[in-house]
Amino acid sequence: MTKSRIKIVEKILSENDHMAKANRQRIDAANTYSINVMASPGAGKTSFILATIHALLDDKIKIGVIEGDTAPVTIDSDKVSDAGVPAVQINTGGECHLDALMVGNALDQMPIKSLDLLMVENVGNLICPAAFKLGTHSNILISSIPEGDDKPYKYPNIYRGLDVLIINKIDLLPYLEFDMDYFKQGVEILNPGLKTFTVSCKTGEGLDDWLSWLKAKIPSTQS
Repeated sequence: MTKSRIKIVEKILSENDHMAKANRQRIDAANTYSINVMASPGAGKTSFILATIHALLDDKIKIGVIEGDTAPVTIDSDKVSDAGVPAVQINTGGECHLDALMVGNALDQMPIKSLDLLMVENVGNLICPAAFKLGTHSNILISSIPEGDDKPYKYPNIYRGLDVLIINKIDLLPYLEFDMDYFKQGVEILNPGLKTFTVSCKTGEGLDDWLSWLKAKIPSTQS
């Protein structure tokens, strides 16, 4: 029974990886840069995406967003659309993560060839999204101060596969017990030298550094 179950899981992940490769080829062909934004519920994924959108639209960067939710709601995608950006909503039907097939189907509805940047907001979860490649160029995790400083120790897998870590809501540091050194030590053990930005989407602190990094990755912004 155990061996059979392992084979099934391996087959699912193998098929997902194959689809993720196809997604990447489509995104690369469009000369678009793409990021997979992950976080636990309430960490500030949508606020972070909206802050990024508002800043980059001033630079005439064309952005699209794929929103993933377990329920058939359009709350976040409506916010993105209201910001003047094309958005595609994925209802996972209760699944705790996006997968490459879901993203591939969403790409069919996205004007990918006209985009400079594609942002994918994954389902709020620190476990399942870590296992499924989507075909994006970078995996980004948003951690927030109210979640506590022990998350790298309790959810190690999602930190291992990251390209960028965003520590959000740093405006709350004076009011909460959060040991930044302890948190970063846990991250460093799992992902040495991980690119990290401390930000507040509420005050705007730290966002300029994140935006500079991101713009350096977008092909259309390169001279």
